[in-house]
Amino acid sequence: MIAPHASLRHASRRRLLQFLAASPLLATGEALAQAARFPDKVISSPQEALNVFDFEAAMQKAVPPAHYGYMATGIDDEATLRANRDGFQKFQLRPRRLIDVSKLDLRMELFGRTYASPIVIAPTASNRAFHEDGELAVSRAARTGNHLQMLSTVATVSIEDAIAARGQPIWFQLYPTNKWELGDALARRAEKAGVETIVVTVDVVARQNWETLARLWRTDTRTCGPCHGLGLKSYVKLKPNFNGLDISGINNTGATNLTWEYLKRLRDTVKTRIVVKGLLTPEDALLAVDNGLDGIVVSNHGGRAEDNGSSTIEVLPEILEVVDGRIPVLIDSGFRRGTDIAKALAMGARGVCIGRPYLWGLGAFGQPGGRARAGSVAAGNPRRHATARRADAETSHADDGQAELRRSLS
Repeated sequence: MIAPHASLRHASRRRLLQFLAASPLLATGEALAQAARFPDKVISSPQEALNVFDFEAAMQKAVPPAHYGYMATGIDDEATLRANRDGFQKFQLRPRRLIDVSKLDLRMELFGRTYASPIVIAPTASNRAFHEDGELAVSRAARTGNHLQMLSTVATVSIEDAIAARGQPIWFQLYPTNKWELGDALARRAEKAGVETIVVTVDVVARQNWETLARLWRTDTRTCGPCHGLGLKSYVKLKPNFNGLDISGINNTGATNLTWEYLKRLRDTVKTRIVVKGLLTPEDALLAVDNGLDGIVVSNHGGRAEDNGSSTIEVLPEILEVVDGRIPVLIDSGFRRGTDIAKALAMGARGVCIGRPYLWGLGAFGQPGGRARAGSVAAGNPRRHATARRADAETSHADDGQAELRRSLS
């Protein structure tokens, strides 16, 4: 047998590694690289973590396979899931030197409230699948770190209990469902509980094809029905925010019939602010402004709702351009490093929402893990703060507010 040329072997090895990194059953490429360097090391406490990815392996070890699969899955080929991470590499920070960053102020002011940092706790469902304290642990961690928190419609605790644990009003993420009366009742309940801002998710219009979840579910020998419900009605009956509400006629937590008219009607029904979550185009962002909405969350649902293959960080600049500062713009999907956050803030985003990272910490270590994840992404290394502060400083002297970033041509 003739041995292949060294360059051919290297090319084949690169293709194999690229294939493995793209596999939906494996971690992201960044985490995969770490696993290759430290294959046997799984952290046993939050204090051992060097970055957010250390928590994912610990969570995977701690929770049942189907629960991990529910958290980790993307949709279809998971192109969007991967794009959310790859997108950050298309922008490079241009750090400015000799700027005083000895005193750092990361506070975020939004709708009359001040938070310790621009790190926002994104809404995620069914947190008790990862730890028995579920969203209550997340609320307590948000209280400790003074983070803005959004609670999911399909949380495993009620909006009332989450607000009590947080110690101040949180935002309520609304799945409108296909039935106006139910969406309206959910919004009114949130308003009565003290919610000042309702975040309407608009990117879930059909049942998702979550293949990673399906594959890992097959490896899970437990009976899932009693805890989670195996149909939509039995599922929402187990969610406290639906208690006492009429769920007859519901066939989707999202809404195939959702239009701008729905948001106008909702705005006339409740006195809360209305923020729309799930926009990805400047055309829709402009419509949000024209329709009097109070804010936008640029989001692709962490690659869970549709597989368009585009990252949120890539579409953020054109959305910010058309909004032109008239309403605040937040962003989520794929943020894992302090430099990721610095790029979004340097572009002009008001805040950055994180989801999976705090679930990794929650699943691995409960409330201390969830708190450590938010803190680590926000603050892990003082140099990250300095990078963001330099970017802010250059923005203040730039003509277009984006001079501190360079976009790759390839």
